[in-house]
Amino acid sequence: MDKELTGTIFALLTALISGFSIVANKIFVVGIDATVFTSVRARFIGLAFLAIIYFTSGRRTDKFVSSFRKADWRYMIAIAVIGGSFAFLMFFSGLQLTTSGRAAFIHKTLPIYVAVFAYWFLKEKITEKQTYALIIMLLGTVLIFGARIDPATLWMNPALGDFLILGATILWAAENVIARKAMVEGDTNWIVSFSRMFIGALILFGVAGVTGKAAMLLALTPLQIMNIAISTSILFGYVFCWYYSIRYINVSKAAAILLLAPVVSLALGAAVLGEPVPVVQLVGSALVLLGSYVVISVRSQLSSGV
Repeated sequence: MDKELTGTIFALLTALISGFSIVANKIFVVGIDATVFTSVRARFIGLAFLAIIYFTSGRRTDKFVSSFRKADWRYMIAIAVIGGSFAFLMFFSGLQLTTSGRAAFIHKTLPIYVAVFAYWFLKEKITEKQTYALIIMLLGTVLIFGARIDPATLWMNPALGDFLILGATILWAAENVIARKAMVEGDTNWIVSFSRMFIGALILFGVAGVTGKAAMLLALTPLQIMNIAISTSILFGYVFCWYYSIRYINVSKAAAILLLAPVVSLALGAAVLGEPVPVVQLVGSALVLLGSYVVISVRSQLSSGV
């Protein structure tokens, strides 16, 4: 299959999983500290990718060990520290100081920072067509979230929590660009995924231990454990598809496609939970779909034309 098509399909799957996860998180509520919750999920997902690396090495120990020796650990550590731990800590701290609606909206500005970083550091070609499509998608996103928050008020009178969420979003954008850089230079998406999740989880566990939150794991109920397992499975699918996507296509293109997630959430919320969908959100969804159609048609290139 064509690499561009493969990467685009996996980016679309990532957006679908992201949109589904927003609805699923309303149903499968865990109710424990977010740092502990994330570190538990990340650790198990990291182990799953470790198993994938073993099996893709033909279950040969020498090839398995060699895949780690060949990895550029400067990139792997940066990915784990920036995206797998610090960004999460900033995001969760910000959530305590702002609303979930404002946090979700700020996070949806991720494609802007990814596009800027990818253009500067990866020399990805950002065409006028792609730029206009991204603007249309962001406008649609504003209309979708406008039913929950006032974007103008957010930018005119931001809270400390909003700045923390913005900082986390920028860190995730940087991490995505570093991950793409690592894969362009030869590292596999499996190694990148393992590093981001498992090493990041170790850092988060360390923070949870220092702050005395790790003991919460001993008090989990069977229902909470089941919900963690479901949430972990969903996140595994997201990470699997996302890094598989940016292995093959420009990270700026893949990040723009992620803006389809709120549209998926709206559709599922209406169908599964019976949530109302105002006309303004329908208009916003139409704009996002229109922009995504254009973005999908753009082929990944570098500014050199490669």
